[in-house]
Amino acid sequence: MTQQSDLASAFRALHLPGTPLVLPNAWDAVSARVVEDAGAGAVATTSAGLVWALGAPDGERAGRDAVVAAVARIADAVTVPVAADIEGGYAEDAEGVAGTVRAFLAAGAVGVNIEDTPHDAGPGGPLRDVAEQAERIAAAREAADAAGVPLFVNARIDTYLGGAGGVDLTLERAAAFRAAGADGIFVPGAVDPGTVKELVEGVDGPLNVMAGPGAPSVAELAALGVARISVGSGIAQAAHALVRRAARELLDRGTYGALTDALGYGEVNALLDRAR
Repeated sequence: MTQQSDLASAFRALHLPGTPLVLPNAWDAVSARVVEDAGAGAVATTSAGLVWALGAPDGERAGRDAVVAAVARIADAVTVPVAADIEGGYAEDAEGVAGTVRAFLAAGAVGVNIEDTPHDAGPGGPLRDVAEQAERIAAAREAADAAGVPLFVNARIDTYLGGAGGVDLTLERAAAFRAAGADGIFVPGAVDPGTVKELVEGVDGPLNVMAGPGAPSVAELAALGVARISVGSGIAQAAHALVRRAARELLDRGTYGALTDALGYGEVNALLDRAR
């Protein structure tokens, strides 16, 4: 537990406004090792990418136990801190969220993302009542504190991702979630520089944004005061796009050009050997 607590403290210290923690999200042990080997100071999972690898669609459809086991394999494969996207907490109530947090702590995670869109609402669905979501975040905080791990609880607010509201509503929810014990606030879908600046100034705590093609660069987001930048399922989606290109080229033309820049067999094998 001491080692996990040390990793959690180290992960917490990486959230610096203006010098953001940059997280190329991983979805399995080998992608996590590749990310670590590339120089990442921590590994964060993508819920979508991870459950796709398990053969299920996103939205808590893979089941908590399968996701916990996948995160355990990732944590075992790397030496840097691991943050797990636990979607809405895989539970109907706050007590269940606490149980979920305990399970992910046991898997080796030192950070969690908890979203405020109910898993059955679907994209753009109504957000969870702010008081109810605050209760769920408080339960996560209490479970981690009882375990003696300074878990970084990242409260995801889907106002922009689902089109439910703007800065004012986001800041209202952020204040409630911070008061409940969240360490950071994650607002995916907000990348406009003016909006990001308002959120940075209005959130009492580190702000996490999700970037990708068309978003400001890491340097630009850092200048706005962002403390954490992730890419969600973007890298997993790009990897699957390569699979499709390579498969179509092989099947349609009988050539292998898409495989030209592949990592060497020995290199990938060595990455996993060093993890053990």
